Amino acid sequence: MTRFSLLFLTFFLSACAAIPTVRPVPPGPDRDAGTQSDAQIQRRADAAARQFVAVVEAVEPVAEAECRRVRRVGPCDFQIVVDDRPGQAPNAFHTLDRQGRPIIAFNLALILNVDNADELAFVMGHEAAHHIGGHIERAQRNATLGSELFGRAASTISGGDTGAIQAGVELGAVIGRRSFTKDFELEADAIGTVIAHKAGFDPVRGAEFFARIPDPGNRFLGTHPPNAARIDTVRRVAAGLR
Repeated sequence: MTRFSLLFLTFFLSACAAIPTVRPVPPGPDRDAGTQSDAQIQRRADAAARQFVAVVEAVEPVAEAECRRVRRVGPCDFQIVVDDRPGQAPNAFHTLDRQGRPIIAFNLALILNVDNADELAFVMGHEAAHHIGGHIERAQRNATLGSELFGRAASTISGGDTGAIQAGVELGAVIGRRSFTKDFELEADAIGTVIAHKAGFDPVRGAEFFARIPDPGNRFLGTHPPNAARIDTVRRVAAGLR
């Protein structure tokens, strides 16, 4: 069941302000808030809000069905929320509430900066896929295992020094948590491609959003894989769906 913030809808439809993380879309005739009239800004806000609602209504039931098919256990009722604070860089993320129910959050900047509905659908499918893949739980287990291993190693090497053990535990948690995040991102891209496709959107066109994200490269313990690897994943999975 879709849940929208009435505060968000009121704010977004009545008073849209000028509007990584993600590099914003370059200004153009229809995007440069500094040269637009209030009426133009309002029309853009109205169009973005309608597009967002339409995409959520199309993608959410598909994501929930895919969640039930793949996860089989655990909650699959996605809560869709919007961060309506102005002045933020475009962003979307997946998290869990205190009962372990999945939340997908978007902020206004992302909703306003996608080029089309396919991009928005792909982003939503990608974030839903993090829950379907159990990535938060898996990252927590990896962090716990890393803490234990590095804590034991630090204890042995330091002869039981408390400070060294604590440092080892903290380092192990960081390394454990980050060791597979690139794999998680690629897995989410693959599952997100399936979700977007099943919802009636073009995931390859949607993945063009990566062209506006700074390329993280292939850094050791980086949290995201190179953009080229992500685009290749989407194209490969999409080709198998045709």
